[in-house]
Amino acid sequence: MARTNRADRQRAERRGRRAETLAALHLRLKGYRILARRVRNGGGEIDLVARRGQVVAFVEVKQRRNLDSARQAVSLRNWQRIARAADLWMASRPALSASDWRYDLVTVQPFGWPRHHKDFWRP
Repeated sequence: MARTNRADRQRAERRGRRAETLAALHLRLKGYRILARRVRNGGGEIDLVARRGQVVAFVEVKQRRNLDSARQAVSLRNWQRIARAADLWMASRPALSASDWRYDLVTVQPFGWPRHHKDFWRP
């Protein structure tokens, strides 16, 4: 039983990393610069931090079988953790203090191209 759980977690981890890589590529093709991946700090975790112009986007990446389940996979509590992590991340980068920032979602479906949902959540 423990092996199955560990194997399942490892598979989910690999799928998540692949989804984040696809999301990062998609954003780069749209003109974003990826500033950080898998940011972990006292506030929580951020999948991607991307910037285009004067806008910094804190991006949550979700891979699901369909678009609706991917959109619903991030709870209010998750967004609040992401917001706390974003606050800490921005506080440690004074060079970005003049930037606008927002919370985006990138959804990834099997055999599909990622979809970028700008300004998906607001605190």
